[in-house]
Amino acid sequence: MKPYNVDHVALAVEDLDAVLGDFSRLFGVEAVSREVVEEQGVEEAMLPIGGTSLQLLRPLSPDSPVGRFIEKRGQGLHHIAIAVASIDDALAHLRAEGARLIDTEPRIGGGGHKIAFVHPATVAGTLIELVEIDGH
Repeated sequence: MKPYNVDHVALAVEDLDAVLGDFSRLFGVEAVSREVVEEQGVEEAMLPIGGTSLQLLRPLSPDSPVGRFIEKRGQGLHHIAIAVASIDDALAHLRAEGARLIDTEPRIGGGGHKIAFVHPATVAGTLIELVEIDGH
């Protein structure tokens, strides 16, 4: 399993509109997409920065995974997403290597992409998201 690149870096935020305003005012960056992903319990916005994106995640409720993250750790870095050609192959490889997986099967995330999460205990306390990207 060789990753293509960092697909995005995600920040957990309490007020999506305020943070979008900050990025627009401070860095001249506007969201290219904004959607509610009910399955994940978030509203997300994607901001293009260089060859990757910054994903802003606002929890839909305090008891969602991102809501609990903010309650425990505050706003900030939530995860790093790595683009892969085949999420099924990536998960099989990680299982064979003994990685601790949050998702043993892919699920659908923002933009309709297949995604899966690798537990933070696997790599330096950092939540890793795998994102299957077509066309690479």
